[in-house]
Amino acid sequence: MPVLDYHAAFSMREIVETDMGGTEDAWVHQFNEPANVRHLRGGESVMQARLASRNQVIVTIRNSERARQITSEWQVRLRSRSGVVKDYEVKEDPRPTEADGFLEFLAEG
Repeated sequence: MPVLDYHAAFSMREIVETDMGGTEDAWVHQFNEPANVRHLRGGESVMQARLASRNQVIVTIRNSERARQITSEWQVRLRSRSGVVKDYEVKEDPRPTEADGFLEFLAEG
């Protein structure tokens, strides 16, 4: 069972109305979930991502109805136990893990 030692806040892009009566795209918070984060290292594509200053991670969360709503168009803000916060783009829809009751997905910061 993965250790869920990160705090994950999931957001979806929506069109919201501004104070001036117009509209704009904004990230709208959907829900929070405890998560496990595994940083990817090695491999040619990961090395190229590092050169472009991108950080790829695998995020694991509990399987739930709301977690299955996450798509590759969402973002996740991850906060570690030490308080470090970083935003990541979800790169793929969550998929079931080998451990029952969990979903995982690739994210890039």
